[in-house]
Amino acid sequence: MKTASRHSPSDPGLTISKEQARRFLLLHHGLLPPRKLRGKQGVLDYIAHVGCIQFDPVNLVGTNPDLVLQARVAGYRPALLRDLLYQERSLIDGWDKLASIYRTSEWPYFRRHRHRMLNHYGEQVSTTGRLKVAAKVIAAIRTRGPLSSIEIEHDERLHWDWGFQASAVRAAMDVLYAMGKLGIHHRVHNRRAFDLIEKLLPAQLLKVPDPNPKDADYAEWHILRRAGCIGLASLRSGELWLGMSGAKRGSVRPRMSGAERRAAMGRLVKRGEALRVHIAGVDRQELYMRAADLPTLERAAKPARSKPAAAFIAPLDNLMWHRNMLEWLFDFHYRWEVYTPAAKRKYGYYVLPVLYGERFVARLDPLFDKASRAFTIGNWWWEEGVDKHDKGMQQALAECVRAFAKYLGASSVNLGDAVRSNRPLKHIASLV
Repeated sequence: MKTASRHSPSDPGLTISKEQARRFLLLHHGLLPPRKLRGKQGVLDYIAHVGCIQFDPVNLVGTNPDLVLQARVAGYRPALLRDLLYQERSLIDGWDKLASIYRTSEWPYFRRHRHRMLNHYGEQVSTTGRLKVAAKVIAAIRTRGPLSSIEIEHDERLHWDWGFQASAVRAAMDVLYAMGKLGIHHRVHNRRAFDLIEKLLPAQLLKVPDPNPKDADYAEWHILRRAGCIGLASLRSGELWLGMSGAKRGSVRPRMSGAERRAAMGRLVKRGEALRVHIAGVDRQELYMRAADLPTLERAAKPARSKPAAAFIAPLDNLMWHRNMLEWLFDFHYRWEVYTPAAKRKYGYYVLPVLYGERFVARLDPLFDKASRAFTIGNWWWEEGVDKHDKGMQQALAECVRAFAKYLGASSVNLGDAVRSNRPLKHIASLV
């Protein structure tokens, strides 16, 4: 494998095997082995490493951020993240790749996104605009403190995001939040209570100017950040690049184009801050990584020495952002079916990939009854070619189930009707 010192603009880049690429991604994402981080510092360290984790409100066995973190932080409980977000405020509910959680110290870097939202929605929240109730929202929060949308009386409703109807108050709160006027004070389940941003973040931080005022500087910063989010990034269009601002071309909602991504990455490669990577056997795919991650890539040249362990992976885990790459490297086809009509689902509504060592071995349909505190394996699909009777894997999966049940605060672990006759799974459940 070539080293970073040999990289130049004319250099075709590094060429690595599928096995090395697979191990690199798992090491990069703290999954080889899983659950090796500890406590709040482990949460902060992981988010600092990958930049952000995606937020999604669906909560069957925890929201996406909780599922991401339980796979990496030993003994993780959702209260850890809540404290970091809403008590210590070391982390913030913000907007990066769609709704995301990132370090509060990075607030200044997203100033251009907030400015873009101000340009787009400013007229709507004026005293004569569609969302003129925004002034009432600000006044109510200033007087009464943190409020959710149901705590401000207002009858008007309108068509809003995703084609749904919403109260004008909720829409105004969404817009004021996007513009950086409001921040999330706390959540009650998934209901957000907002406060004025100046009451949530230090005044000194709010005054910091955009560290990347030039379009080219911003593009390079965000491109390199996103490469770190996933580890190995393709510049082709895809969900990895969502939520990134493009150059100012007169549009109120510019998006970073493919040409801008390629130009920014080219400059990063030329300076040696990013590296081109080709994977042997994966044709016509040029990937990029942060040069700072080269030591991890070198570690990945050899098999891990640790005993293989297992983890349940979140549907929107950073590792899952480039699903085609999962097929190239892991021979694992995964599509999140939460928005797929029930009759067309191949597996289920909220199925979690099951990782063991360096491969995906199964898929889990998890159920959790919050009243009885029962965690049920509703369904389980083994991947083709997996030795279901491997004792080491069974022990690792049992430990994974125990850790997941502890994360949920479950009082029991059960097998659902669909898997009660699955003998390998029954044996795993007996080890829990």
